[in-house]
Amino acid sequence: MNQKTRRKINWNYFLIAPALIISVSIILVPGIMTIVYSFTDWNGLSPNISFIGLKNFQQLMRDGIFKRAIMNNVIWTVMFITIPVCIGMFSAMLLLNRKKTRNFYQLAFLIPYVLAPSVNAMLWLNIMFSPVSGVIAALRNMGLDISSPLASMKTAIYACAGVDIWHYWSYLTVIYLAALRQTPQDQVEAAMVEGAGSWQLFRFVYLPSIMTTVKMMFIIITIGCFLAFDYIKLLTGGGPAHATEVLGTYAYSLAFGSMKVGKAAAVGLVISFFGLIASSIYTYLTRKENMI
Repeated sequence: MNQKTRRKINWNYFLIAPALIISVSIILVPGIMTIVYSFTDWNGLSPNISFIGLKNFQQLMRDGIFKRAIMNNVIWTVMFITIPVCIGMFSAMLLLNRKKTRNFYQLAFLIPYVLAPSVNAMLWLNIMFSPVSGVIAALRNMGLDISSPLASMKTAIYACAGVDIWHYWSYLTVIYLAALRQTPQDQVEAAMVEGAGSWQLFRFVYLPSIMTTVKMMFIIITIGCFLAFDYIKLLTGGGPAHATEVLGTYAYSLAFGSMKVGKAAAVGLVISFFGLIASSIYTYLTRKENMI
């Protein structure tokens, strides 16, 4: 009996070995290398690497662009944990009782999400924000004194976030709708018998039922916001004058523009730090729920 169990255990280890090797190769090793490089002045090409201690982090603390990038990430996070969440939740509640047309609407809503970020960015740059052939141009031809929000330092970050929100809210709709459909119908029917209105039904029945999903998506959105890169890089490249710079684009420009891989690795550790905080909060909340 012990020999059979031992063979089974060895066979299980053999089956998970490929996944374990891949995880170590693409996650653990690059992670360790990032930590090591953050304490060096490596330029990404030279074989000579000098250990400089905390100098990269000290320079970042005095770097105005780095501080602006953190502020933009915070703005991005605040917008994403409010606007698309509310739109997605509202849309999910509207689709909940539309059994015949629900699948059609979900498919239609998901079109922006399944399109590549480069395609979405091109559409917005040429159709919405273009001062030559887009909606902005049409409004200017009508006599309105308006310019592309991407050209203004005050509005560029909000314009970039708006494009990403337009692409992302439908995904949240599908997630929340799937969670709402798992709500026990006896609770819903009991609340309706008691005379609960639409808001009361959502507040006291549906929302508590999907709270675990809401918390999980809150953490995923927060982590994703500090990893924001694609739409900002495609729409503005971090400009104008670093007005839309976030930690991801700043790390990219340091590594591949200024050839300061060590400093870029330090920025990467800062990004990981914010993600670790969000993950720790989620772990604490779920652990507290399990204890209750």
